Amino acid sequence: MSTIHWTETNTPRSAHWHSESATPPPSRVIGADDRMKADTAYRLACEGTAFLWRGDFHNARQLLQAMSRRIDRNPPRQGDGPAESFHLHRRARSHRARVLGRLLVLLDDDHCLNLRRAPDVRQACTEAYGPPSEPMAVSLTELLGVIGAHQWRTKGVEVSALDARIHPHYGVFSPVRGEYVDLVAHAPLPTPADHRAGRRTAFDLGTGTGVLAAVLAGRGIDHVVATDSSPRALACARDNVRRLHFTGRIDVVGPGLYPDGRADLVVCNPPWIPARPTSAVEQGVYDPGSSMLRNFLDGLTAHLEPGGEGWLILSDLAERLCLRTRSELLAGIEAAGLHVVDKIDTRPRHPRARDTADPLHAARAAEVTSLWRLAGK
Repeated sequence: MSTIHWTETNTPRSAHWHSESATPPPSRVIGADDRMKADTAYRLACEGTAFLWRGDFHNARQLLQAMSRRIDRNPPRQGDGPAESFHLHRRARSHRARVLGRLLVLLDDDHCLNLRRAPDVRQACTEAYGPPSEPMAVSLTELLGVIGAHQWRTKGVEVSALDARIHPHYGVFSPVRGEYVDLVAHAPLPTPADHRAGRRTAFDLGTGTGVLAAVLAGRGIDHVVATDSSPRALACARDNVRRLHFTGRIDVVGPGLYPDGRADLVVCNPPWIPARPTSAVEQGVYDPGSSMLRNFLDGLTAHLEPGGEGWLILSDLAERLCLRTRSELLAGIEAAGLHVVDKIDTRPRHPRARDTADPLHAARAAEVTSLWRLAGK
């Protein structure tokens, strides 16, 4: 168990250290309160010193903002190509996370945040961390993410294809990019293998919140099996299936990628960028070595009913960043014994596609998201 140590009123103290991104505990921790200046905090954090906050909660948030502005004074340089620009951008984001992550807070043994003007974070922390058992130190940036995730989970995300809300849990990628959901909502469904019964079956691989499984059930698929490798995603999907009253139509199983058996339709929306994630939420964006994409393609023919299709939902952002080529994707499809029945494209509607200040703006502005309809040869 990781522990941090510091001295407070000349008394040595320690607490359990927790980090969702597996950041190691800081080796040097000092106490800090409202008297700490932003320049001092920024200098100490850049040098590797963490500070445990004992002042006002809102002042701590303002200090984070002031430190963030100091980081922004030195924006990352543009690379000599899209791939280098991407890696420089990720390096800069990692540096930002390390520096800002050195402002720490202490949660009591009931997940209470005992700071002036602090919100009640007990329910949010229980949802993210599980039942409380002992005091633990976390970065304030992580705690703010936990609070934000609780708000998303409470209010939900409107999904027009469902005419309902999906409630994402902490650590599960939220379906805020509606264009890929709309692709699944409108693509032509394959003909069921059992023409007499007329029953359609589907697998939703990497279901996350369960949004695509719900869309398929809403389109009349009789039985959907949704899978995921993340226990958090499985719990989230089950929660949303229950909320949407699809309990008798959707089974959530796992952890794993493919369930047993075959289906008329197998849908997979793998992470779009072949890079290593650094946190739980990033696992919905980054797929190291395109391993999930390859596993989906390689296992598809063995899990399709006759006449069935596999739907691959994939952005070409990795191609535009020179992280994967179109020929590599097509070669993977060919090697898996598949052919392309059709490809349905859409353009992104999210605000980052219009953000000219984004270092990756050129790639994001040109991005195309596609639903590849695949079938066995």
